[in-house]
Amino acid sequence: MASVDLLRTLGNKYSAEILDATDEPKSAQELSDQLDIPIATCYRRIDELTDHDLLELHDNVLSDDRRRIKVYRRNVDAIEVDFDESLLIDVQERSEVTNRLDEAWRTLSES
Repeated sequence: MASVDLLRTLGNKYSAEILDATDEPKSAQELSDQLDIPIATCYRRIDELTDHDLLELHDNVLSDDRRRIKVYRRNVDAIEVDFDESLLIDVQERSEVTNRLDEAWRTLSES
């Protein structure tokens, strides 16, 4: 049943767009603005994608007005759905090497 729930989440409007846009960390507001998604819907999709480990909270950054903002990043590189004999969903997570390179680049760019 978890596969069916995951497939439903992926089929929700904007879920694929959010996953596609979060190769680099982005806030809900950035996603809402970039993808023209209502902010409440954006937060709902982020929650659903996070619940299925497809999206992760990457960091809490400090905004220009000194507020903490959550930024999210895609936690997967690929998702394959197979209906051959039964529903099978294969999720390819981001590699640790990719995560470390992203973290190193973010640290360097902040310096």
